[in-house]
Amino acid sequence: MRSSAESQALFEKAQQWIPGGVNSPVRAFRAVGGNPFFAVRASGATVWDSDDNEYIDYVGTWGPAILGHAPRVVVEAVQNAAEHGTSFGIPNPLEVRMAELVVNAVPSVEKVRMCNSGTEATMSAIRLARGFTKRNKIIKFEGCYHGHVDSLLVKAGSGALTLGQPDSAGVPPEFTSQTIVLPFNDVEAVRGAFADHGPDIAGIILEPVPANAGLYLPREGYLEFLREITAEHESLLVFDEVMTGFRLGLAGAQGRFGITPDLSCFGKVIGGGLPVGAFGGRSEIMDCLAPDGPVYQAGTLSGNPLAMAAGVAVLEALRDGAVYEKIDALAQALSDGLAKAAKAAGVAVQLQRIGSMSCCYFANAPVHNMAEAMQSDRDRFGKYFHGMLEEGVYIAPSQFEAGFVSAAHDEAAIEKTVAAAGKVMKSL
Repeated sequence: MRSSAESQALFEKAQQWIPGGVNSPVRAFRAVGGNPFFAVRASGATVWDSDDNEYIDYVGTWGPAILGHAPRVVVEAVQNAAEHGTSFGIPNPLEVRMAELVVNAVPSVEKVRMCNSGTEATMSAIRLARGFTKRNKIIKFEGCYHGHVDSLLVKAGSGALTLGQPDSAGVPPEFTSQTIVLPFNDVEAVRGAFADHGPDIAGIILEPVPANAGLYLPREGYLEFLREITAEHESLLVFDEVMTGFRLGLAGAQGRFGITPDLSCFGKVIGGGLPVGAFGGRSEIMDCLAPDGPVYQAGTLSGNPLAMAAGVAVLEALRDGAVYEKIDALAQALSDGLAKAAKAAGVAVQLQRIGSMSCCYFANAPVHNMAEAMQSDRDRFGKYFHGMLEEGVYIAPSQFEAGFVSAAHDEAAIEKTVAAAGKVMKSL
């Protein structure tokens, strides 16, 4: 049994001063039971808690740690930037380099604006879509989480779904009255929405690969259909690539699927582990932003030199493509190994993967949308989670989150993980 005395003491203290003892709900372990551990350091593919327990980490800061934790190239970049000032509130050269890297990597992006989080990116992209089209309604999909934006926090994924509350208190009905929520992968539902509201729909926002209700993929032709119907109705197609951007390749999910959205939202990887967000797209749309246009968006720490330095270091490290070959192969080996372990244990699982992102649903059939994800066995997942934690493997503390392989993982880590899974699944 692993020691947890120090983490328990910290959690008790945290609950005195922090709501729920955590600063983001899923960290509280409510979906799996028990109390969270407190991390004190991380390196490569490993995290250590305050009781000095060691874990192979497949959460990776919820996605940004594509090179692993504390890679030397990022640490040195941040140290160098900090020596020259932690924040200016003035344009700095690193912002220009970051914008250049993003625009050169993602063909659909001609101009990009930096902000401080994925939530800011999606919120700003929606405002921009409405301002550009002069329309109000937005289509989103069940299970797609776009941050805690009031108008989009309806039938959301991530922490909202984990806690069994896809909606949020404190959001007036008027704020979501212009949001049309549809099931993912349902062509006819989208056609019906445009038939009823076409002239009023500013755009569709979606995760091209929903990764906040676990992980499920678009059916063949679905993204192409969304591109066609939005173009037909002069609405905008907005890809939320906060998870998938620079994770599934330099051009993200849109590069993998060959789709050109009008606007794209980024975060996670482009900050190298520091708080960051960005949104970009065609010049004619982006030029509607202040100071050139009437759509206002701003932020004191937008383009912060520390975040820019970290992000530039990561994006430059990803440019030759070798990292993607490695992490995709490791993720495939992990999924294959887990499938064999589950089969040997007689446990029904659905291992869904794209690139270095994956999810293990305890379910009898493949998952294509939130309704099907909700049919998974969450009690069994909770037992699996704690069993893996006891074996020194940290996966997301929710059935409704994706897992990530980093360039710091290796074959030995994968083999150890598969062996642990085999042992745990036999006990389920």
